[in-house]
Amino acid sequence: MHGSWAELDRRQLIALGGGGLAALSIPGAAAAMMAQGFTHGVASGEPGPNSVLLWTRYAAPSDSLLTAELSESADFARIAGGGTVTAAGERDHTAKIVVDGLQPGRWYYYRFVAPDGTASPTGRTRTLPAGPTAAFTLALFSCSNLPFGWFNAYGHAAARRDIDLCVHVGDYFYEYPVGQYPTLKEAIPGRTIQPDHELVALADYRLRYAAYRSDPDLQRLHALFPMLAQWDDHELANDAWKGGAQNHQPDEGEWSVRSAAAERAWREWMPVADIRWRHYEVGELATIFLPETRLTGRDRQFSPAAIIEGASDPVAALKHFRETDYIDPARQMLGADQERWLVDAIRASAKAGKRWQVCAQQLIMGTTYTPPEAANWYAGDLPDYVIERVKTARLVADAGLPYSFDAWDGYPAARDRLLGAAQAAGANFVSLAGDSHNGWAFDLPHDGRPAGVEIAGHSVSSPGIESAAKGASDADRVATLRRSSPQLRWANTERRGYATVALTPDRMTANWHFLDTVAQPSRTLAGTHSMTVQQGRNVYDAG
Repeated sequence: MHGSWAELDRRQLIALGGGGLAALSIPGAAAAMMAQGFTHGVASGEPGPNSVLLWTRYAAPSDSLLTAELSESADFARIAGGGTVTAAGERDHTAKIVVDGLQPGRWYYYRFVAPDGTASPTGRTRTLPAGPTAAFTLALFSCSNLPFGWFNAYGHAAARRDIDLCVHVGDYFYEYPVGQYPTLKEAIPGRTIQPDHELVALADYRLRYAAYRSDPDLQRLHALFPMLAQWDDHELANDAWKGGAQNHQPDEGEWSVRSAAAERAWREWMPVADIRWRHYEVGELATIFLPETRLTGRDRQFSPAAIIEGASDPVAALKHFRETDYIDPARQMLGADQERWLVDAIRASAKAGKRWQVCAQQLIMGTTYTPPEAANWYAGDLPDYVIERVKTARLVADAGLPYSFDAWDGYPAARDRLLGAAQAAGANFVSLAGDSHNGWAFDLPHDGRPAGVEIAGHSVSSPGIESAAKGASDADRVATLRRSSPQLRWANTERRGYATVALTPDRMTANWHFLDTVAQPSRTLAGTHSMTVQQGRNVYDAG
């Protein structure tokens, strides 16, 4: 599956990616936005067996007609496909084009050529395989917060030779103003974002993309691999749902206007199709589904604080909620139309004999309960909101309810329908998730029988449980979490990084890769944890 890597020597890889550690510097979004020409490299996505989408940004005083070229060789001696596309000012000078007529399972080089003959940096992309497929490896990313640290996970993955496709399941950037998350004290020197205020308007979202896409590790990853991407909440606003967000206030205007601006900037700056949900066929090996879990159909998250407000017995109030509103079958995560599409697509994939049904979505499906010992994790001088959150989490657990109502744990009826449908279809269901900033492996049962497994990836740079839970070691935290949460098979609550998922017809191997630091540029791994699932079992192997 990776034979064409032999054509690439180390010098070509460095040239394609834009350099190594010595090149790591952030020129800043403002400078990049004022620059002319190809300002942010190239990217690709939406691969099929015969097509791929290409992206670039070309800034000029007026709209510019670009020529896209693909070739099987880095010297572009023979053009295998391409076309023309306009980098228009109304789209922030970005350009996207789908090139078809390609061969399945093949690496291609690509570039854009401007009207004056100047060429963009050269990228490399890959079409999906067709027919029998012996192996396929994808890399899973989420939660990249630029001022919290260096994007070493992107840099490490970009240097590998065994990845066919990248998947980013959200929180590609964060919408907060400078000094909020992280605080000025927590921010890493040199990791500056623009604009300095919270993102609300279209120009704000565009400038934040420009800041993040100025990162050389992210540019290198995009240049070297096709990416499937979907937003989570922070590309919009924290804890977004179809009618609003925790981080959207009345004085910030209509939510529909803000969310439309965020979605427009996303589609301009990302190598994605202009539809909200879609799926991809990896030959006869797998189907990858990419649903959308925020804007389309999600009902508002439950608030534990609101449930217990004014209650003389908070636990009793939560138990009553557990037996009533919490299990309301009408509550939606995806919305009826999208849920129907996903269920039908899983059934069709299983019926066609695809070996794996991979759902790359944003939120953890596995159930996590707050253990009693968690009260002892939080030591030192903590903000009041953290202390209150810990107290509330303990009450929620005492009532037999899970920790996060923003994840699928807050939408149990919708999750039951999805897992039940996958189980009934005989699917080999694999959930890929992000959002939590830590790494997790869950078995996903339904009605007491295996229905699938979950690979929840840790963050690229955003801090996880360890940032506040300093009164216990990672080993102690994970041990108590596993005792309280039967579906949880493994976790890591202290490291940043990314995951890879290696698929073969008979086995899925999940690997969580931990970088040694995000405080400075580094490609050093602190370790890797691996777990396997045999096709047809829908549970992780023992060990």
